[in-house]
Order: sequence, then C-alpha cells, then structure tokens
Amino acid sequence: MKDFLEKRNKHRGTFIIKVENNSNNTWQGEVVWAEENRSEKFRSALELFKLMNGAMDSQCEQQDSNTEMRIG
Repeated sequence: MKDFLEKRNKHRGTFIIKVENNSNNTWQGEVVWAEENRSEKFRSALELFKLMNGAMDSQCEQQDSNTEMRIG
C-alpha cells in the first residue's frame, strides 16, 4: 500500500476549472486538463472530482504501462 501511495503522489496534473453556473447548491462548468489539452463539461462538483480523478488514474496507468514496456 505504501508503494502505491508513493507512486500515486509522483503523478500530478494541472486542471483549469471554469465555473459557469451555481445552481441546486453545486457547480456547473468546464474543466480543462492542461497536460492533455482536453476539456470536459461537468454538471456537479462531484462529477468534476470524478473527471479529475479519472484523468489522474489514466495518467498513472499510462505511465505504468510505459515503464513495463521498457523493462519487459
């Protein structure tokens, strides 16, 4: 578990968040993942966090597979 957390902390991302509206006690807007130059609309703060988490997970998986390819 410690190795997983250390590896995860090495991966960082830059997100630009544009909140366009605040209704129903949550945010709606657009998030841009700067490293990949990808943007995605979100309808709630929870959806925003899930998008950001998914982006970081895919970055970790991609870097892990690149490392495995160089080793193997």
